[in-house]
Amino acid sequence: SGTASGQTAQATRRGRGAGRRISASDEVPPRGQAPIGPAAAAAAGPECGLPEPGPRNVAARAPSAGQPGGRGPAAPHPAGPECGLPEPGPRDVAAHAPSAGQPGGRGPAAPHPAGQDPGLRAGTPTERDLPERRIAAPDTPQAGAEAARRAFLDWLALERRAAPLTVAAYGADLAGFLGFLTRHLGAEPDLAALGRVAPADLRAWLAFQAGQGIGNASRARHLSALRGFYRFLLRRHGLTNPALALIATPRARKPIPRALSPDQALTVAREIGEMSDQEALSARDVALFTLLYGCGLRIAEALALDVRDAPLPGAQVPLRVRGKGAKQRIVPVLPAVREAVGAWLARHPDPAPAAPLFLGARGKRLNPAVAQRVLREFRRLNGLPEHATPHALRHSFATHLLCAGADLRAIQDLLGHASLSTTQRYTAVDEARLIEVWQRAHPRAGGA
Repeated sequence: SGTASGQTAQATRRGRGAGRRISASDEVPPRGQAPIGPAAAAAAGPECGLPEPGPRNVAARAPSAGQPGGRGPAAPHPAGPECGLPEPGPRDVAAHAPSAGQPGGRGPAAPHPAGQDPGLRAGTPTERDLPERRIAAPDTPQAGAEAARRAFLDWLALERRAAPLTVAAYGADLAGFLGFLTRHLGAEPDLAALGRVAPADLRAWLAFQAGQGIGNASRARHLSALRGFYRFLLRRHGLTNPALALIATPRARKPIPRALSPDQALTVAREIGEMSDQEALSARDVALFTLLYGCGLRIAEALALDVRDAPLPGAQVPLRVRGKGAKQRIVPVLPAVREAVGAWLARHPDPAPAAPLFLGARGKRLNPAVAQRVLREFRRLNGLPEHATPHALRHSFATHLLCAGADLRAIQDLLGHASLSTTQRYTAVDEARLIEVWQRAHPRAGGA
């Protein structure tokens, strides 16, 4: 019976081990040493004599197969082949770190070196490795509206070549709209929020501006800037919003240009030099304001001229002017204007061709505010109306030409207006002139 029981136990042991594979972790250790398996190596910690995990092997190991909660193959030990475990493969980068409560534990598991996602391989670029990606790309719905506004202004300045003041005005208008949306929606808008703007939101924005005392003309410009911004978003990012098509532009009555009389304009051109005791500054002011009235230039256009652009006495070359939007136009110059400019060039401290034509007291290009201050003091001392400004001389140029019978198209070319409707404003200045033209041109005006 003893022999039979021994044979039965031996058969049982053979049956239990028949289907079991021997892995590298089940190597038979030398005599007197306990076997090292996956669970023993994981629980040993730094006391097992193996090297500690390096800076890249800090992620906690998931429970291996055969252990409680295990769902997959056992993760390799960070020590390498010294403990008899297989070498980690290229994707097995998460090594075991002893957690709090285990032998050798030093605290909670440190984050994975590749970021929050432990499935990333070590060395994979993450959001922290790419500072330029901290702000989402402008073509994603999560991108900020402020980034899109800056891109629109860059496009407006570099591709459309808009004037710097135009870019600044559009930037301020859009910044005000985005600021209102932030308060109105309770969060900073992104491209997706811009696409969801409803007509009620736009009407609330226009009503808010009206409550701030902003007139119809300014609100119409703000709405125009917003429409241009949405057209840019449609071309660049495919963002559409039909709400803008449902908003009517606030109607603003264009103001009638306020011109000076011919005698007042001539007084400014001839006597403005009396405001300065210095001969050079006196000649400069006479040349500048004579040029504004004689050629109908904007103050910025006149101050942007260089010495090589100056109309010289005795010459017949017209003046080439760079206006809004970097558009050039040709303007004829009267002999009186050439003489005034020649008198100033004779006293010019730096008549180099590339030097500014009109200089300030410090030798730099004259600031428009200085010219406006000179004319403001002159009009108060000489009893001129308060609308006597440098731009009023441009209005006076167009109004006096129209009253003398000049063609409206010719005045448009001289002023550099892109639309004839802008030039037509000057026809409302002299109603007597309009009645005279009507009586002379209409066949039934004589009462026949």
